[in-house]
Amino acid sequence: MSNSISMIEATAVGLGAIIGAGIFVLSGAAISLAGSYSIIAFLFIGFLSVLIAMSLGELTTMFPHEKGSTYSYVFKAFGHELGLLTGIMVYFSFSTSIAAIAEGFGSYLSSTLGDPALTLIFASMLIAVLTGVNLIGIQKAAQADLVLVMIKLSILSLFIAFAIVYASSHFSLSHFQSTQSQSSILPFFSSSIAIFFAYTGFQVITSFADDVKGGPKNAAKAVVLSVLISMIFYVMVALSMIFLVPVKEFNVNADPLSFALAYSHAPAWIHIAVDVGGMIATTSATLAMILASGRTLYQISVDMKLPKFLSKYNEKKDVAPVATLISSTIAFITFFAGNVYVIASISNFGLMFSFIMSNLALLHFRRKGMSGSYRMPMFPFTIAASTLMLISLILGFPREALTINIIIIILVLLVSYILKDMREKEIVRQIKP
Repeated sequence: MSNSISMIEATAVGLGAIIGAGIFVLSGAAISLAGSYSIIAFLFIGFLSVLIAMSLGELTTMFPHEKGSTYSYVFKAFGHELGLLTGIMVYFSFSTSIAAIAEGFGSYLSSTLGDPALTLIFASMLIAVLTGVNLIGIQKAAQADLVLVMIKLSILSLFIAFAIVYASSHFSLSHFQSTQSQSSILPFFSSSIAIFFAYTGFQVITSFADDVKGGPKNAAKAVVLSVLISMIFYVMVALSMIFLVPVKEFNVNADPLSFALAYSHAPAWIHIAVDVGGMIATTSATLAMILASGRTLYQISVDMKLPKFLSKYNEKKDVAPVATLISSTIAFITFFAGNVYVIASISNFGLMFSFIMSNLALLHFRRKGMSGSYRMPMFPFTIAASTLMLISLILGFPREALTINIIIIILVLLVSYILKDMREKEIVRQIKP
């Protein structure tokens, strides 16, 4: 199904993954952690995401046939052990992120119906339905996502317009006055973690770059374009939320836009419209992340010669059915890990690790004289800047997220070296007469 997705549809898939969790689910958490300084955090992570997008864009044009995103590039650059570790971290990140985004859907729907107790039930139903949509095939999923993106961007514009009108008669600079606990460096990076989760959906485009019309070069442009469009909407919506609610009143919940409208006593019609927008946003983001996680597990199973049932691939529908079902199962289990911010932080660590490794992979390939049809500007200074910014995010991770991911890294390394030892012994056994 080569060249079946237009650049606009590819950008829509990226926007579908980006504009969902961040604005509709985690923006309230970001503001509650850093107050008005969260606006700077949105710009900080937006700039970082553009740098990462340019790096992945060049790697995409180098290896357009890879379906495993950042994992595939690390495997080609550094071999089996680091490739497997990066692959598992990316896969775990994608799979757990499905739960965080779907929980946002459940929160908005339960808010509309007035029964918060139904949040996880609705979230689980969403994952089940969208797993089926992905099993239909990538082209149909991308076309459906384009429609969803246009609808939710329109609703976000409506929210921004309402906030501007509201602020014209109710605006107060006191809304931007952060508390003492919101005004230090650690809360800034904690806020950045919530925002980082939102921006990083763009990498799903790299998992089907070869299917984009115009080739991987257009896929690279779609990656950067989706980040830039998202950054504009993120900052505008975050400002609008502060127009409606003082920063000290925000807390961690999965439906912050609904909270902002309720606080400002918005008319019922706009409250319903934004709740519907929240459900649409989280639906399209969940759709994109189920796609990415299935593709990633498929590629790992192929490269690492894992059990054959994991590498089952339907060429006609362009989908890995078993890998997709496993991803959705992990998402169901992740609901029990904690609140939406904790789940997002758990997911973020794997992404941060994979982006650092992909930067190192690009450096490796450039040193070997390789380059793609799209080249990262101001190389290697941009690579150095993005790597340092990624490392700085460690300051913002909650303890639970760091603990879980460190345990995963240790376990993967142990299993990787055990498997390596077994392979070497088998080779020696076959060589001996």
